[in-house]
Amino acid sequence: MNYNNYETSYTSYGGGGGSGGGFIPGEGSQSSPSGGRRDFTDSLRPVTIKQIWDAQSTGDEFRIDGATISQLTFVGQIRNLSSQTTNITYKIDDGTGVIEVKQWIDSDEAAQESNDPASKKARLVEDAYVRVWGKLKSFHDKKHVGAQIIRPVDDYNEINYHLLEATAVHLYYTKGPLEGTGARKNAGQALEQQTGAPIYGGENALQGYSAVAKKVYKYLTEAPQSNEGLHQQDIAANTGINTSDVAKAGDELLSGGLIYTTVDDQTWAVLETE
Repeated sequence: MNYNNYETSYTSYGGGGGSGGGFIPGEGSQSSPSGGRRDFTDSLRPVTIKQIWDAQSTGDEFRIDGATISQLTFVGQIRNLSSQTTNITYKIDDGTGVIEVKQWIDSDEAAQESNDPASKKARLVEDAYVRVWGKLKSFHDKKHVGAQIIRPVDDYNEINYHLLEATAVHLYYTKGPLEGTGARKNAGQALEQQTGAPIYGGENALQGYSAVAKKVYKYLTEAPQSNEGLHQQDIAANTGINTSDVAKAGDELLSGGLIYTTVDDQTWAVLETE
């Protein structure tokens, strides 16, 4: 099931700054002195809110089931929201717990969306079901999620799908490969067969993607770049792919959670896995 089937150009998925999107100054990927590829890896893990509360803090990192997490995603229902000048705080409940989610506001984009009652931002209201992408944070020993992306859930099958996916990944980390032996690679392949979805960043993560999307992803993973990633026009110029085709390929990769937007909707970076 492709639960990230957006009907627009995925501005709600990223939206640098505007919707609190992928790049957060001081928290994003680090570039090497030579401006080459980032020297650490990001992971995107589906979780429940109970798992978030149970996560163990190890300095600046958090661990769930013994594995370090950087990016996480979950589905829940908005129970309360509070708008401030610079951010919106949501209280989100997924049936296993409630947690605060904070998202920064871009005043220019907020003004535009306020005039569009059909926008995704306008649909983020109390009792609405949403999917959140973000990072786990702690302030005065109280955990919250700094949201990069929040979007409404249109297909309610996504709620059950997410819980099944989070369970499958949890069982992998706590029980090991399904056969009891074998490498992480084999376990990942087995989980893909069980859940019908690729394990984020796994070797088979590009199965089912178009040839152009695979080429764009390959270029993003190999090309020298700053911590802001690469703009789609730069990708088009260096790969010889038409700009509109690069944009479509980016939509594919964004919807699959393989890349994220940084400073704007057309600048992308790769979500890498351990």
